[in-house]
Amino acid sequence: MVVLPIKGSDRTYEVAPSKIIAVGLNYREHVDESPTILTRPGDKPVAPPEPILFAKTPNVLVGPGAPIVVPTSFLARYPFKERRTDYEAELAVFIGRRCRNVEPEEAIDYVLGYSCFNDVSQRDIQNADRSGWFRGKSFDTFGPVGPAIVPKEALPEPDNLVIECRLNGKVVQRSRTSAMIFGVRELVSYISKNFTLEVGDIIATGTPSGVGPLKAGDTVEVEIEGIGVLSNPVREE
Repeated sequence: MVVLPIKGSDRTYEVAPSKIIAVGLNYREHVDESPTILTRPGDKPVAPPEPILFAKTPNVLVGPGAPIVVPTSFLARYPFKERRTDYEAELAVFIGRRCRNVEPEEAIDYVLGYSCFNDVSQRDIQNADRSGWFRGKSFDTFGPVGPAIVPKEALPEPDNLVIECRLNGKVVQRSRTSAMIFGVRELVSYISKNFTLEVGDIIATGTPSGVGPLKAGDTVEVEIEGIGVLSNPVREE
């Protein structure tokens, strides 16, 4: 179980979502570095016309300081050359009210607050599975979240925050949430028109460019303006 402080108060929040909805390819610069979205060989990357959604299961959730565990022994059964597991710094949106068929202009009314999220991704399985990204995104510990939940009132402009990822102290991702193709209001609205969002559900809003591999012994940090730093070590199973 992950329990996070609510920033600016003495309260805590038990993170127990019914679902985690993640958004793929939601920064243009990440679209440009992702050849898997090419429609045909030789095509230039094209921004998606609507949000690309996939699920991560709640077993991925760990808090600040908890290790990201790469399932090395399990991956050994496959003939992958690199066995690449990547970090992805993201803004997480926590839903505070049951949400169905809402419009963008009312979407923030249904938000509880925001946190940092690391959408850890096992690339080989993600790219190989015919069923899609689900399995490569949902190994245990593949969703660090924290260090706190910041209430929506304290971050009135979630679409204009500095977001950064550091690997062993080196900056590997840096952007602003204003570079998202679909902002928080659009995402909450769009997702709510596909399926009901329940209290506690999490939306991971996508990652900027600069994703890269993790290895045992690394420390990865996700920092978002106004929220804080989410830091996790990496080890092998």
